[in-house]
Amino acid sequence: MILPMRKVISNTTPILSLIKIGKLDILKELYGQIMIPEAVFNEMEVGKDWLFYKDLSKIDWIRIEPIQQITSKLYLFDLDAGEAEVIILAQEQKADLVIMDEIMGRRYAKQLGLKLTGTLGILLRAKEKGLIEAIAPLISDLIKNGVWISSELIKVVLEKAGEL
Repeated sequence: MILPMRKVISNTTPILSLIKIGKLDILKELYGQIMIPEAVFNEMEVGKDWLFYKDLSKIDWIRIEPIQQITSKLYLFDLDAGEAEVIILAQEQKADLVIMDEIMGRRYAKQLGLKLTGTLGILLRAKEKGLIEAIAPLISDLIKNGVWISSELIKVVLEKAGEL
């Protein structure tokens, strides 16, 4: 029996964080394909000069999707364009999972009943599936590359991963 592909939509920060530690392919290994709205693609394109830039349009397992309800962004005015479009696209596509790290965006997504994970949730799932051996060194790499993670969250994640 072939299972239908899950609809997974990601915001910019988790993609950029995984690129920074050389683990973007974890998304492909876990989900086969992910979708991003045009605003997320545009946010990455602004960083063409960044050390960690990748042209997401050239990655065959990342689908760039326009949102249909453009006026919906007016109601999400306190989010950046990427976060707002991720939430709108997730509703339009009836997404199975949204990957987002930003607190305000996650708050909106939860209120709308969207299933959420973030960068660290992706790493936990990857460890459960045997795609990575340990999370602690990857958290260190994230921090070395400018990703802020609270010490409380690090502790919770390492406990869940059985590394504390």
